[in-house]
Amino acid sequence: MRFFGLLFCLLTMAEAARISEVANIVGVRDNQIIGYSLVVGLKKTGDGTTSKFTLQSIANMLKAMNIDMNPVDIKSKNVAAVVVTAKFAPFARQGDSFDVTVSSIGDAKSLEGGTLLMTPLKGVDGKIYALAQGSISIGGKNEKGAGAESHPTVGMVYGGGLVEREISQDLYHQNNATLSLKTSSFANSVAIQNAINAKYRTNVASAVDPRTIQLQLPKNKSMVEFLAEVQSLDINYAQEQKIIINERTGTIVAGVDVEVKPVVITQGDMTVKILSQNEVSKPAGSVAMDKSLVIGLNENEVYTEKGTTTVANIARSLQKLGATPKEMISILQAMKSAGAISVDLEII
Repeated sequence: MRFFGLLFCLLTMAEAARISEVANIVGVRDNQIIGYSLVVGLKKTGDGTTSKFTLQSIANMLKAMNIDMNPVDIKSKNVAAVVVTAKFAPFARQGDSFDVTVSSIGDAKSLEGGTLLMTPLKGVDGKIYALAQGSISIGGKNEKGAGAESHPTVGMVYGGGLVEREISQDLYHQNNATLSLKTSSFANSVAIQNAINAKYRTNVASAVDPRTIQLQLPKNKSMVEFLAEVQSLDINYAQEQKIIINERTGTIVAGVDVEVKPVVITQGDMTVKILSQNEVSKPAGSVAMDKSLVIGLNENEVYTEKGTTTVANIARSLQKLGATPKEMISILQAMKSAGAISVDLEII
């Protein structure tokens, strides 16, 4: 019998977390950069003659080298047009190297063994911030034989990017900073405010909304020292409870303590009755999953001890009863609609 994957993460209502894990410093972030170029040295796996932009790019490159050639006369299959993308790290300095991703935009069959020609990488403002060049690695393999098969039209140039222009960020001379929670929460915003103010014994942090905490630099501290200390503080982080269903992969992610109220469910030719009892019944033909969970196979009944009727236990029971992936997803959706599950259900 085939079942889809069930992943149950321990999501409690409150857990310890560092501020750096749940909030970002506004303004300290990666920036996206992009460029267009050619990959050469391919083994007849490059763009064909139908990719006119590739032929024109080759002609333009040769013309820059004092070789005048008509694009229609170029028949090489050893060249591919590519888009080069990368993340420009905050506080990157001139000469710093980084990895770049190279993706074919023509009809090339593979970039394996190719070399990326020097590529200017621009930001959204149109300015050049870095250059990229180097040998491409596609990972795995592209031919028959042992080993994992790769995706041959996308590759990496490890350390192939080089910073040419810095993005100016002056934290040292600032007196204010802002934290932004990765997930909006009034409770967590206030918890961060209280933890920071308790650390410095003064009101240096102020929660202005469920996602934003404004910071004031305390005396005798540099902004770099202050932010380093703030990010290392622990808080009682309130984790939002939810159930996530991925219909494509058949994966359910839920907290092990997400409560389910007693309910009767009919799905197709299957009827399941979920009962919560002070002492778990063990009727004839039943199977005990553990001391607090018993499944009555004859009547498709699930008996749970009060306080243990959770999504995790119900999912285990449905698997034992032979529910298909589609039936399990439909049952959880019906439970939510009937009010048996109170937390949010998100389908991705």
